[in-house]
Amino acid sequence: MSILKIEELHIDETWTLFLDRDGVINKRLVDDYVKDWSEFEFLEDVPKSVANLSKVFGIVVVVTNQQGIGKKLMSEDDLTNIHNNMHDEIQKLGGKIDKFYHCPKLKTEKPNCRKPLPTMGLKAKEDFPQIDFQKSIMVGDSISDMEFGQSLGMFNVFITPNPSEPDGKLTHFQTTKLCDFTSILQYK
Repeated sequence: MSILKIEELHIDETWTLFLDRDGVINKRLVDDYVKDWSEFEFLEDVPKSVANLSKVFGIVVVVTNQQGIGKKLMSEDDLTNIHNNMHDEIQKLGGKIDKFYHCPKLKTEKPNCRKPLPTMGLKAKEDFPQIDFQKSIMVGDSISDMEFGQSLGMFNVFITPNPSEPDGKLTHFQTTKLCDFTSILQYK
């Protein structure tokens, strides 16, 4: 696979942005889960970045594995409260998230909706039939995020503290944080 440069994609309002949550939007809690709003901490410049991305992409969705619900460490209502507060903060800056998709199941449950399986992406396509996976970008911080994007034919952006040359198998572009990815799109 040849690696495309982000500038070659010609991203506009016909494109969809898929964002992972923990590690991309908010600080990931090591060996724990963000169980309520008081534990949620945005990563650097994320609300502003999502607001800027909302002006470029026609649809912005979050796809997140949340097995803390399956482990009964939090409830669906807790997760909804976190996502509502998160969206409110982004909306204050003129941004939007069109919909949140999550999988509450444990890794061991079958069948499963967890990434890397494409279930949440396919659900988003049902809700937004105009989604074209060939005109979609998946931004994540794990290999399962990249496998999810690849399984649907998306352009993958890997957020990692140790960027290197993308391998081209799963990752098309790597950066250290969402705001760096956002600044690249300011070429328009």
